[in-house]
Amino acid sequence: MRVLGNILWLIICGLLLGLLWGLFGLLWCVTIIGIPVGLQCFKFASLCLWPFGREIVWGGSAISLLLNVLWLIFGGLEICIIALAIGAILCFTIIGIPFGLQCFKIARLALLPFGASIQPITN
Repeated sequence: MRVLGNILWLIICGLLLGLLWGLFGLLWCVTIIGIPVGLQCFKFASLCLWPFGREIVWGGSAISLLLNVLWLIFGGLEICIIALAIGAILCFTIIGIPFGLQCFKIARLALLPFGASIQPITN
């Protein structure tokens, strides 16, 4: 079921969100100082392409807090708003609710990506 969900997700909105994360990652990698931030964006772009069967584990440190503040100012808010808008549209239908919930997961990640890690769901 996860494979089918991921394929449908990719068609519906995963490709758009993955490209957004990848674009912000490329923009951050233009500068040497921004390379760690860009690499984090690429990691989350892969989550946007295949979100079903994965979860986000939150944690962090003072450095993560500083990077999250910089990220929010320089690009995180835009991705969060786009993911929230797509999630709200998808939740209007019963069939779209699981996809909308994945958008909300990605929107939360767009606000605080540093200190978060992606783990496979173990059942």
